Amino acid sequence: MIRARRIGVTAVVVLAALAGSPGLAQAEQTKESGLLSATDDNPLPPGWRIGGEGGARELVWRAPKAVPMGDARVEFRTGDRLLGVPKPAKDGRTFRLALDETGPEQLRDLQVTAAGRRLDAAADPPHESGSRGARMPAQAPANGVDPGKPGSYRTITGKYDLDPVRLPGFDTPVEMTAEVVAPKGAAGKRPLALFLHGRHSTCYKPGTEDDVTGDWPCADGYKPIPSHLGYLRDQRLLASQGYVTVSISANGINAQDWEAEDAGAQARSSLVRRHLARWADWTAHRSSAPAVVRQAPKADLSRVLLVGHSRGGEGVNRAAMDSLYPPPTAEDGYRGPVRWKVRGTVLIGPTIFGQNPVADVPSVTLLPGCDGDVSDLQGENFVDGTRGIGRGTALHSAVYMVGANHNYFNSEWTPGEAVAPAQDDFMTDPEQPADPVCAPGAATRLTAAQQHKAGATYIAAAARLFLAGDDRVRPLLDGSGKRAPSADPARVLTHAVGGRRTGGFLPDGGAKVNGARLCSAIDPDPAVACLDPETPGSSPHFASWETARETGRSAVDLKWSAPGRAARVTPAEPLSLRGSQKLALRVFVPPNTTGTKFDVSVTDSANRRVKLGSVRVDGLPGSASTASYWARELRVPLSAATRAGLDLRHVKSLELTPRSRTGRAWLMDAWGWAPGLSAVKAATLPRVDVGRTVVKEGDSGTRTYRIPVEISGRGSGQVRVYVLDPDSGRAGNRLVTVRPGSHAIDVPVEVKGDTAYGEDVEHDIAVKAVHNAVVGKHRGGVTVENDDPEPVITLSPVADRVTEGESLTWRLSLESPVAVDLYEPVRVLPVTEGAELSTKDVDPQWLKEWSGDAPDPERPLSEANLWVWLNIPAGSTGVDFAVPTVRDQVAEPAESMRLALTDRNAEPLPGRPVLTGTVLDKP
Repeated sequence: MIRARRIGVTAVVVLAALAGSPGLAQAEQTKESGLLSATDDNPLPPGWRIGGEGGARELVWRAPKAVPMGDARVEFRTGDRLLGVPKPAKDGRTFRLALDETGPEQLRDLQVTAAGRRLDAAADPPHESGSRGARMPAQAPANGVDPGKPGSYRTITGKYDLDPVRLPGFDTPVEMTAEVVAPKGAAGKRPLALFLHGRHSTCYKPGTEDDVTGDWPCADGYKPIPSHLGYLRDQRLLASQGYVTVSISANGINAQDWEAEDAGAQARSSLVRRHLARWADWTAHRSSAPAVVRQAPKADLSRVLLVGHSRGGEGVNRAAMDSLYPPPTAEDGYRGPVRWKVRGTVLIGPTIFGQNPVADVPSVTLLPGCDGDVSDLQGENFVDGTRGIGRGTALHSAVYMVGANHNYFNSEWTPGEAVAPAQDDFMTDPEQPADPVCAPGAATRLTAAQQHKAGATYIAAAARLFLAGDDRVRPLLDGSGKRAPSADPARVLTHAVGGRRTGGFLPDGGAKVNGARLCSAIDPDPAVACLDPETPGSSPHFASWETARETGRSAVDLKWSAPGRAARVTPAEPLSLRGSQKLALRVFVPPNTTGTKFDVSVTDSANRRVKLGSVRVDGLPGSASTASYWARELRVPLSAATRAGLDLRHVKSLELTPRSRTGRAWLMDAWGWAPGLSAVKAATLPRVDVGRTVVKEGDSGTRTYRIPVEISGRGSGQVRVYVLDPDSGRAGNRLVTVRPGSHAIDVPVEVKGDTAYGEDVEHDIAVKAVHNAVVGKHRGGVTVENDDPEPVITLSPVADRVTEGESLTWRLSLESPVAVDLYEPVRVLPVTEGAELSTKDVDPQWLKEWSGDAPDPERPLSEANLWVWLNIPAGSTGVDFAVPTVRDQVAEPAESMRLALTDRNAEPLPGRPVLTGTVLDKP
């Protein structure tokens, strides 16, 4: 039996709202179950049902086929509301989500999504924006230095396999296995590059085409999938150039991260830092090191580059954060000293569920244009989300690779190269037209070899810039529009923030906009949102987070039907562009459009206005399945302003004047730009981590609990706290100033004990950094567990002997009403003697509504997939289950059907009666 209720829990909060939303839960094997159709009693669409046992009400969705284990988080949504993250079953098809207080009337417009794409519905047909369709961007001029060329060193390769380690929250120890590739004969200490793979299946059965699992350790007959060996080509390139490299295995985390509320980010950070600590030990005590480490040059732990793919990207970001701002001890799997310095990160198709990048550690984020896993390209937040957080001197680069998918950066996830079953993550539907951008063979799609070579080149560019300090490779990464010939024929586009950029025309922070619209990145209202939710395709800049709408994520939306009307952005205070050579703008236009032109002007505090120059921007190749609304970096010299005597120390506004006849564009920001990099020093910042407290409801009285929030670090900063309403999913929010040791985020929850059967409730908050702060674990709350016994439900006959044309009826009953909705499954079983009612003996519409089946071909009713979930509404003592029969002209013997209460796997409950109903030809 399962239930829903309105528990006697209220919250007195500084933000005047509370919320509950379930997190990740345990995977389990499930059996095939019947589908439910939408009816007045059951509003769920096909493929969905409500299940549960032992007092746990769940929303269950079963996919038509297995959903590959990937990095994007599978989410259940109702409209624009995030219901939560379901737990996967071992069959790869069944997903379950604890429902808390959500009532059946709220489960309309159900959706299953992963990184913004629908999993429960057919993809939209390919869509082309603009009249010309997808076009390859023009090839950029070659950079003077090509980091993709192999260096002069020969390489050595070997592995180490240490004792597994235990990480907080994980039952099974995690392996300490790694592959080392290093330069042979290199003198002195050498920088270290550490690779961390993403979330992928963990085990495979040799000799099969698709037998993979997410188990750890692997079952008998199965072998570990060596995901950590998928970057050997990248490692060999770096090692030939003089870097020591190590790629670590994280299968033990992948098999268990559904348990972690942060999807494993803290565990991955702990694993990375465990390996770095061992390297620090081996550098100090060479004799204790594994053989391959002793053969390699000493690693220079003061120059470390972390490279993470997918969830590994979010993991190395957290490792960089934890190395600067220690996490709460209870949740950390590494508690030793930090004996290394992370100089930069490379994030390949990364997740960032917390939207909490480390602002003062330089980064390069590779965004694959045909990513079929993390398809919303949420990794753009590693660039956009750093603005205003730290010192602003660290370079954060986004590298958009046209035609690249998610998996082919790892050879062990690539068909034809991997030892285990592998696939192209950009799935194609043979019943749909081929995607014009990403289908294999399309002019804009890269082959696996082309993609991996391009990826290795840009990883090497980051290493050369961040570890070797070679500014000659910066134009490949910072929006300067240069290319590395080693990456050909890939078209690679870049933009950046940080470095030597100054000023900053940002849509947020009180800026005024005239002649255009200040829009919100995340809002369900099309009149407010920057991009209408119904628009084919999406924007990486507007990837969703925990809430249906956000405060403080904005852009400037320009739309015109004739040239000449200027859009003006006026920040709250005049900006200084002194010392800059150019003004760098990040602007995007609809995919597949060309020739959009603007004049760019600025005005100083003395109202002197100067046209700096003109720019042109083209759209990226895109379709309904790609996140191609991505900003290009455009630069105009400031020399005209200098010649005109403009006061560049006090620039009060920026204007964009369209020169195209019609069009649309979005401005993300604009900065003063100068070549080179600034010295990077991490700011001293406060860190916020949200925990979770689990409490019992109790039988009486009122108790007050507080959502656990730890504020550590140094200094003060600002974060935005969202408190999520458990009924509607809407979120109130407030800007909060935080300081170490303070209780600035104070969310009390009052729990009223009772003896009424009810539902567990989670009251959650989500926190995001706004200025001079970092956020580790961004979501948590208070979980209030129901501790009252389940009511007993009985099944009894109301009319179990009827004539053709009448309804057989049974009643599910309670001894007394309860204050919650209850759900109970019943199943039609085969008869044990005599004739059984057939699918043509009952009303055909009733049969379709309750089973999804048609009467033909005629068969016993028990073969019609009739397993139904009945709702006893709150305040009621029962509900009837009626089976309408039809009258025919055929003389027949008495026919019957059998009905039983079942568990959530459709098995009859032991010790409960199985009831029989009989239909007669005549009274």
